[in-house]
Amino acid sequence: MTEQKEQTKPTKPLTLSTTTRAGAAPAKSAGDTQVRQKFSHGRTRVVAVEVKKPVKRPGAPNAPAAAAPAAAPAAAPAAPGGGRTLKLGGGGATTARPMPSRSSNDARSGGAVLRTLTEEEKESRARALVDANRDAEQARQRAAQEAARRAIEDEARRKAEEEHKKRLAAEEARKKAEEEVKRKADALVQKRLDQAATASPQAPIARQAEEINPGAAPQAAAPAASAPAAPVRRPPGAPTGGQSADALRRPPMRPAIVNKRLPQPPGARREAPKRRSDKVDVGRAVEGENDFRSRSAAQMRRRLERDRRREHASEPQQKVYREVTIPETITVQELAQRMSERSADVVKTLMRMGVMATINQAIDPDTAELVVTEMGHRPKRVAEGDVETALTESVDAPETMLPRPPVVTIMGHVDHGKTSLLDALRATDVAAHEAGGITQHIGAYQVTLPSGQKITFLDTPGHEAFTAMRARGAKVTDIVVLVVAADDGVMPQTKEAIAHSKAAGVPIIIAINKMDKAGADPNRVRTELLQDEIQVEQLGGDVQSIEVSATKKMNLDKLEEAILLQSEVLELKANPDRAADGVVVEAQLDPGRGSVATVLVQRGTLKVGDVLVAGAVWGRVRRLVDDRGNAVDSAGPAFPVEILGLDGTPQAGDEFHVMESEARAREVADFRARRDRQAQLARAAGGRGTLEEMIKGIREGTAKELPVLIKADVQGSAEALAGALTRLSTEKVATRVIYSGVGGISEADITLAKASGALIIGFNVRANPQAREIAKRDKIDIRYYSIIYKVTEDIQQLMVGLLDPTYKETFLGNAQIREVFRITKVGNVAGCMVTEGNVKRGAKVRLLRDNVVIHEGTLKTLRRFKEEVREVQHGFECGMAFENYDDIKVGDVIECFDVEAVQPTL
Repeated sequence: MTEQKEQTKPTKPLTLSTTTRAGAAPAKSAGDTQVRQKFSHGRTRVVAVEVKKPVKRPGAPNAPAAAAPAAAPAAAPAAPGGGRTLKLGGGGATTARPMPSRSSNDARSGGAVLRTLTEEEKESRARALVDANRDAEQARQRAAQEAARRAIEDEARRKAEEEHKKRLAAEEARKKAEEEVKRKADALVQKRLDQAATASPQAPIARQAEEINPGAAPQAAAPAASAPAAPVRRPPGAPTGGQSADALRRPPMRPAIVNKRLPQPPGARREAPKRRSDKVDVGRAVEGENDFRSRSAAQMRRRLERDRRREHASEPQQKVYREVTIPETITVQELAQRMSERSADVVKTLMRMGVMATINQAIDPDTAELVVTEMGHRPKRVAEGDVETALTESVDAPETMLPRPPVVTIMGHVDHGKTSLLDALRATDVAAHEAGGITQHIGAYQVTLPSGQKITFLDTPGHEAFTAMRARGAKVTDIVVLVVAADDGVMPQTKEAIAHSKAAGVPIIIAINKMDKAGADPNRVRTELLQDEIQVEQLGGDVQSIEVSATKKMNLDKLEEAILLQSEVLELKANPDRAADGVVVEAQLDPGRGSVATVLVQRGTLKVGDVLVAGAVWGRVRRLVDDRGNAVDSAGPAFPVEILGLDGTPQAGDEFHVMESEARAREVADFRARRDRQAQLARAAGGRGTLEEMIKGIREGTAKELPVLIKADVQGSAEALAGALTRLSTEKVATRVIYSGVGGISEADITLAKASGALIIGFNVRANPQAREIAKRDKIDIRYYSIIYKVTEDIQQLMVGLLDPTYKETFLGNAQIREVFRITKVGNVAGCMVTEGNVKRGAKVRLLRDNVVIHEGTLKTLRRFKEEVREVQHGFECGMAFENYDDIKVGDVIECFDVEAVQPTL
């Protein structure tokens, strides 16, 4: 059977539909045989095959039986005793078709031969198979839907059971709560009855007891006159026997308990509340008295507060006028809050003033001041920079000033002995000998002389820090010791140091060093100093000069005496009993200690724990370290010390101030940081440089001269340039050469130019990369020249540009107003007749009324026959309108004139 199926499979699969319309399998007869068919995808089906003997019809012997028009699903095994037929169950009918034998041998052996199916049979079988597959798919879908429906029903049933359980639990809890409340209420009523019976044995209590228990009234009435009535006790939850709930609440209680409806026990009958009459009996009076006595303190406070508000509600509230602080920028909402006014009222006031603004819009301080004045308050204008005003305004009283040590800076040319002289002076320190020498050098130190007096020396290599301090407005050094080698004389850096000292206005002491060398000539040094306007005492001047030797330690005591003498002349004093102020000498970021700043206290006393602000950083002093590395608790005036605890690293030359609180210090530091950022942004965006700011100062009258710094390749060129620029000075603008030297432009020159606000001129020289970077950062103007007359021409033009120009007025013409027209969105337009000269658009105009100038401004429009024109000649009519001015009348005269700027000359 399997072989037959394999033979017929490649042509077309054998398909049958054995299911009935109702889905039930066909009935099996007695002669049927079960056959299992195999299909694709592993599907199988059992088919019943009916075996019948071939029927011989009369007249046709040995003829095969006609095949029934039905499709057999598959060939069945041969039945013994004859042929075989396929039995199909389509709708309950059975159709049999005899199957011919394959061979005579098969026929003799009882086998059968499977014939080839026709096309109709194949199509019928295919349709049957499709129907069977469709029915099976529908059955599967119905089964899946049924399973889903059952799952949904089970889930709904489970949720309903859970909800039911929750409702039962909630109902049980509610019942328990009601029983608890009822039990407490019954206990409270019984307690009140006991208290009333014990406290007052009078008739009202007996009447209350009779109301509660009428049957016990005759027994309780007799002893009521002599003894207190026995309290009536009832078990909680017992039936009242027709008594009302008001009778249970009749004994005196607190108001909160009397007014609360108590729960009724089960089975009790609730009666309607009785209407209260105006009559007051003894029980009601006693109850009212107890109510009054049982009021709480909070209830009495609330009653008094209500009475007070009721009294003040009738009185009109008076408006409070305040002093309103107005900063440089303020929003409408913030202004309303400072005045304690409604934002809508402030907006209305602005609208009446012609300013349309929302509550979040910022307004200028002038408008804010007008609003504050309009609403009746007192305005107070403040600027953002006022946070620093109190830092520098304080002045110490003369009686609080005490002498302080001088602060000395040693300057001079390279290899002239500055370092050796510092070491020699440091070796004279008595305290250093006692402590074994200075253990740490922090940029500044104090020397204690044998006489007990002290001198503070600043270690500032070069002149950058010295000039940077002066550029920031901090005068740190009191005296400058200028070291000049006796064998070399005055050198370029010596002249530079002199220029720095003169720019700072600091007295100079000349120390002529290397007197132990052969060829030392101090008189030569004194003579050369005369070229730089330094006249020593030996030549009739007022500048001290001391001949010293750092290596031989010669005349060091005389140098110290000269320093002390100069300090006495200066009368250096400071107030130690105040908050400390000073200057940052240097600052660095230590990996182990954080930001460390070396400061010099100028006045006051700096203590551990003080809150200070230095430049744009602030912090609390956590530790003070002196120049010997020892921790100290305080530092007085002219005392150098290291401080730890700042939140950042300040710059050399920044001033520090001790503040009263951290909030104040943070406010000042934030303002300075914001100001520095704005200055950096302005410089990055190509803002005005130092030269332009200086020009602005000259125009405003704050500057009277043009400072210039000259660097040339040879000394002759520098002297020639200095003389030529000096001769350019006039009564209006003066040129001042603050320094002229030989060599390239260095960082020191940039620093000096920044401190003095000078213009740098390089004649046949250039600036080094570091100097160019600093000049670019600080916006210092450097100009390079190779021809001397180009220098004089540019400086002369610059000096002319500094002068204010003069203006010349030229009359153009007059026009008389003949008619005034009112035009929407334009305003008043004057119909004029040009009576003299001509009228030009863009020129300045004046409005004359009775030969009196009442307005001066510009023309908004100039028209002739509804067309905008550029000029109207004499004798023609035109229409004119003023810019932002409408008060014009018939008969007024409009004067037109032109203003021309005349360049000033030296």
